[in-house]
Amino acid sequence: MLGSLLDVLGRSNSFEQLLQETSGSQTMLLSAISNCNCTFISPPPNQRKAKQENEAQLVKPQQELKLIQRLAPPLFAAFVALSPIVNPPVSYGQGIDVQRGASLFNRACIGCHDAGGNIIQPGATLFLKDLQRNGIDTEEEIYRITYYGKGRMPGFGEMCTPRGQCTFGPRLQEDDIRLLSEFVKAQADQGWTNIGNSGD
Repeated sequence: MLGSLLDVLGRSNSFEQLLQETSGSQTMLLSAISNCNCTFISPPPNQRKAKQENEAQLVKPQQELKLIQRLAPPLFAAFVALSPIVNPPVSYGQGIDVQRGASLFNRACIGCHDAGGNIIQPGATLFLKDLQRNGIDTEEEIYRITYYGKGRMPGFGEMCTPRGQCTFGPRLQEDDIRLLSEFVKAQADQGWTNIGNSGD
């Protein structure tokens, strides 16, 4: 009897069909089984796989939501820190001056003062603490030394004298030296964090 009941269970697609195919005592047994909270017959493997896929589809959005909740605060903070609201953009003219200053620095100064350092005289860097210690912490002082030179630093001005104190390379015009001194002072105030490929 149990064997025929299992045969019927395997062939039937619904409980009603099962009731129609069974008779007498088998119907009573099935009604008793249907009232039970236990599962005696496992679903076919394809149904188990479908159930697992459905559960996986429910878990994936929850994991994505947790990831978004975890990443949102730092991403938002970075966005605010870099936004134009917090750091208003410089005017177009100022942007061009910064680029020209960087270009001049890359052409005339970077050989000795890469990233604000000094490969010839380590105590004479372009960092603010060294500039202050050496009494060269204003744009005017930076301009004067760039124009006329001092110690091992050659002068780059067109009218630089004596000849031995001045660069043997190309000279810079007054406006370029002024722009260069503004650039160096601004970079020193910022700790030379913005120097990089500013383009020539």
